This record gives sequence, structure tokens and C-alpha cells, in this order.
Amino acid sequence: MELIERHTAVIILAAGLGKRMKSDKAKVLHNILDKPMVMYVVETAKKVAGDNVIVVVGNQAEKVRKTVSESQKVVFALQKSQMGTGHAVICALPQIPGHIKQVIILCGDVPALTADTVNRLLNDHKKAERDITLLAIEIDKPKGYGRVIFDKNGWAIGIVEEADATEEQKKIKTINTGIYCVKKDFLFDSLKKIRPDNIQKEFYLTDIVSVAHKERKNIGVVMGADVEEFMGVNDHNDLIKVENVMRSRSGNIS
Repeated sequence: MELIERHTAVIILAAGLGKRMKSDKAKVLHNILDKPMVMYVVETAKKVAGDNVIVVVGNQAEKVRKTVSESQKVVFALQKSQMGTGHAVICALPQIPGHIKQVIILCGDVPALTADTVNRLLNDHKKAERDITLLAIEIDKPKGYGRVIFDKNGWAIGIVEEADATEEQKKIKTINTGIYCVKKDFLFDSLKKIRPDNIQKEFYLTDIVSVAHKERKNIGVVMGADVEEFMGVNDHNDLIKVENVMRSRSGNIS
């Protein structure tokens, strides 16, 4: 049984509709092995942070609330307009309890992530006394993903989204999984400093890494060991792939 970390909160980003799913149903409510995908993420978060789990809802907010609340005790935050991942986290800040010291941010559409991996991220972050630690993975075909930018000494200094990347940056194979562990005080402070100065005109959560670099904060990267854990669901093909991963894990290969 995983150790519940009392001074850690988890924010789950679950507000998106997921246009590429070509469905009227909110993306996180699509089933994987007869269970809404967001529930896998909630269950993982609960193993790490107990009741200190905040789910950010937006599209079909009431349906997502109802689905999650039927089996799990969490707190909800509403993102009324979709203005990016940074904005989603800002919406969750008022729900973070005062005693919390570290905040982990997860995506509601990455259901194969395990509590062991999240705990490894948390423990590494705390042991090194970092301000922010990102979970990254190396893949051969990084097209479409945000790239982790390192300086000449191998220190992470930022994340650049595919739409904003130069041709040279697009060659980088270390990608951002969208999963972070951040010291609460730095999270609150850095989110005040991000701006929608990008092609999407959104508040990118990834920009807090650049803020950390500019302010000479302690930044770290934990590399994921299993690519399958970080598969995000953006369309029905992804849904099938992730379902196959979950089925093989459960030993039900039929």
C-alpha cells in the first residue's frame, strides 16, 4: 500500500472537451475497460495525496462532478473558460489547503500513469529540495509534444510547445509529459507571472519552468521509465491503444 503524503495535494486537469474525440461527451468521461478514464487518474492521485485531490472541471462540469463523486471524495474547481493549462491550475489554487507544501499536477486524459511513478517524482523532488520537478520521457517520434530544453550543462531551463518550437528544438526527443511536482509557494508566485504570449494565446503551465530558470530556482527532471504510462488520449485511436495497455496490465488479454 502506497504511503499517503499529508503535505501534498494533487490537481487533476479535466476541463477539456477533446474535439478530436469527435463526440459530444467530455473527453475524460470516455470509458476504458468500462470505467471513465478520469477515474483511473483520480484513483492514482488518491493513493498519493489522500483527500487532498482537486479536480478541475469545465466542459460538462456537472457530469464530470457526478461521475467522480459517485465513488471518490475529491474537491472540484471550475474553469469557466478554456484559457490553457496555466489558467486551469490558477482556478484550482483557492482549493489548496493551507498546510500543503507540494503540489502535483496530473492530466485527466493520461489514465495509465501509476501511483508508483507519481511517488517516485514526489520523493525525488523532496529529496533534492526543488522548487519544481517535471516528469519527462524520451521518445523517438516527439512530433506534437512539448520539448524539454536543457542548457549546455544539462540543466532544464524551459519547455517549448510544438507550435512555438524552432526546427532545431523539434529535433529534441525529451518530451514533457505534462506532469509536475511544484513547491506550493513557488506555484502560487510563478502563476502570477505567466502571460499568453504564444500562438495559441493561452496561459501555458509550462511557462512556470521558464520563470523558475529566470529566478534561478531549483529545477529538476525525473525521467519516466515506461512510455506506455504517459500515453495521452486525444482521439479514438489513442483510446484503443490505452485500453490495450490497461487490459494487458490487468491480465485480461481477451
